[in-house]
Amino acid sequence: MTVRSQTFEIEAGQLAAELSRRGVAPERRVMVTIEPDDEVYRAHLRSRERFEAAGYSDADLPRLIKEARTEANAETQ
Repeated sequence: MTVRSQTFEIEAGQLAAELSRRGVAPERRVMVTIEPDDEVYRAHLRSRERFEAAGYSDADLPRLIKEARTEANAETQ
C-alpha cells in the first residue's frame, strides 16, 4: 500500500471536520502548513521593512515598547 501526502485548502475552523471526513483518526499525527496570505500579514511585512530600514533590530524592541508605554502613560496623566 502506497502512502501519499495530500494537500488541500480549507478554513481553519473546518479542519477537524475535514480530517474526520477523510478518515483521519483523531489521535493520528498530521502536519499542517499555514500559508500566510492575508492583508494583516502583508501589513506586518511592510511595517517590518520600515522598522529595519530605520536601523532597528529585534534587540531594540523591548526598549522601544517601554519608551512608548512611558510616553503613553505620561500623556494620560
